[in-house]
Amino acid sequence: MRQLFSAILITGLAVTGLAEITQAQGLPGITLLSGPDKTNILNYFLESGRSGEWDRYKLRLPADKLNLAIAEVSITYPDYYKGTIDPDRVQIRVQNKPIPLEEVIWDKENHIIQIYPQEPIPAGTKVEIVMSNVKNPTFGGVFNFNANIRTPGDVPMLRYVGTWILSIDD
Repeated sequence: MRQLFSAILITGLAVTGLAEITQAQGLPGITLLSGPDKTNILNYFLESGRSGEWDRYKLRLPADKLNLAIAEVSITYPDYYKGTIDPDRVQIRVQNKPIPLEEVIWDKENHIIQIYPQEPIPAGTKVEIVMSNVKNPTFGGVFNFNANIRTPGDVPMLRYVGTWILSIDD
């Protein structure tokens, strides 16, 4: 009886540990070394999260971080991120519905994605940026994608919103 109880306990702990590991891909996870302030870490979800595979990124901007209307969303990423992004398959979703975009520009040389909605997104709105048809880098790693916004009629200066700490496995 004692061996049966031990086996059940060990199995339960192993299953619980696996559930926690699989959920980590949708959250920013734990930051062990330096990085953005904890309050600036943004949530995301990767459908695959595996190096060299096709993927869909869902990058979330919470409503409480967006106290100004949005005329542009700009995403910068590190030069060592060697993935491929399809600008024709980028969406902004507001209340889970895609909104019309004026233009999406992927500037590979400057490591930036610029997204322009047709109409400004109202302040205090929860936003999700969906990038489909993304080819993950051949080699995995941790990549900081920084979210910046420009407000309508504002000087052409971007305002930092936060950072998605994307983890892509080998």
